[in-house]
Amino acid sequence: MLIRIVRMTFQEGKLDAFQAIFNQSKQHIRDFPGNHHLALLRDPDQPNVRMTYSLWASAEALEAYRQSELFRTTWAATKALFADRAVAFSGQTLEEVTERES
Repeated sequence: MLIRIVRMTFQEGKLDAFQAIFNQSKQHIRDFPGNHHLALLRDPDQPNVRMTYSLWASAEALEAYRQSELFRTTWAATKALFADRAVAFSGQTLEEVTERES
């Protein structure tokens, strides 16, 4: 499983436009082959920052999405609203620590 986080900083007054883009595309992204989870997060200290957190079956599945028309059109519309470059990174879980049983 591949974890993908994308941090985006938006121009003042552009969050509603971004939310509309996300609302139109979120189910299509979630239904894309290889996608197992999609969440939209906000930075509690920076109101113009949003992050997407997604889980992909593999790097190849993510790359197939990134080469798709869905990604190209969604990203082009989203990128036009940025105040700064997006920061994206991927990772794989090495270890997960769970709560101890009592």
